[in-house]
Amino acid sequence: MKYDVAIIGGGAIGSAAAYFLKLMAPASDVIVIERDPTYAIASTPRASGGVRRLFALSENIQLSNFSIPFFESFPKTMAIEGVDAEIGFKKNGYLFIVPLSATGMLRQNYDAQRDQGCNVVWLTPDGLKEKFPSMNVSDLGAGVHSPDDGWLDPHSVLMGFRKKSQSLGVKYLADDVVGMDRAAHAVTHARVASGAQIEADQFINCAGAWAKEICKQLGFDVPIPPLRRFEHYFETQEPIEPLPYLKDPERLAFRPEGAGYSGGVPTLAEPRGYNFEVDYDYFESVVWPALAHRFPQFERTKCRSTLPGLYDQNDFDGNVIIGPGADGLGNFHMLAGFSGHGLMHAPGCGLAISELILKGRYETLDLTRFGWQRLIDDAPLPERGII
Repeated sequence: MKYDVAIIGGGAIGSAAAYFLKLMAPASDVIVIERDPTYAIASTPRASGGVRRLFALSENIQLSNFSIPFFESFPKTMAIEGVDAEIGFKKNGYLFIVPLSATGMLRQNYDAQRDQGCNVVWLTPDGLKEKFPSMNVSDLGAGVHSPDDGWLDPHSVLMGFRKKSQSLGVKYLADDVVGMDRAAHAVTHARVASGAQIEADQFINCAGAWAKEICKQLGFDVPIPPLRRFEHYFETQEPIEPLPYLKDPERLAFRPEGAGYSGGVPTLAEPRGYNFEVDYDYFESVVWPALAHRFPQFERTKCRSTLPGLYDQNDFDGNVIIGPGADGLGNFHMLAGFSGHGLMHAPGCGLAISELILKGRYETLDLTRFGWQRLIDDAPLPERGII
């Protein structure tokens, strides 16, 4: 079983990479190895679906500037036999709010976003109160609103990329990678549970929260452990004006969803590991107080469901690791460590890794600084402020 490119992991990231590889090189043989085509515990369907331009690093802003318009055209771009690939994109905006002590940082980020051509609006506490009358702004210094951002349905995005890739000729193999073989500075084979050996010229590690396990099979470690997070669905009987996707200084992040709201308070203090247990006290003890503080209407909120999921958390600096070079391997490409930004940047990173493999360089988006070299140099590249 010989291929030009073998992708390990068929979630949104792996499927986006497969799509762009096949789009750019129709004659190439591309295989995606995904152990569970039902995606029962995969991270993509458990994501919140937010897409935003509110970053500090130019690379992340550029990724969003490419990916969000791509999502807007997604239904037509990914259509198969005339059937649109709807993803429920809601362009209802994003809002970051910070205390007075963090307004300088927020202003720097705002200036960086404007320099990259983003439509962002600076809001004082009075401006926030005027736009969102229900919000408690007594402890806030400022906010930045990006009206062109919003959220979408993660599962629909995943299925859209997967089905379109298959229609272009990408092979999906339902199997589990149980071993990787290397010779000197190259990977030669991926061994799967069924006993087959997958040979390829290039390999891409898109295993997300399981990317670390793939690297272990090659004899090296990456700082990308799985980090449990919860997505809560909650409702309140008290009316609130239409809200954007909101993020505040305490990592509270939520958005409207149907008759209620979806969101939570992810914490980096969570022990790393493959844990899908639901902590039913977490909403009451952490999320509910944060909601009620920001909007009095949430004093009477009720949590209707809690869905656990995993971030592929890059504990080095919180940003994706993309490209070759890990442990000196020239044909083994990392595309993991998104730390919660994977779905929103899947189109941009899918394009970038395809250019890197097929053309030997980045052309549309320069993600050189997100490469493996920064780990060798011990030069982390973190975001500023709310991530």
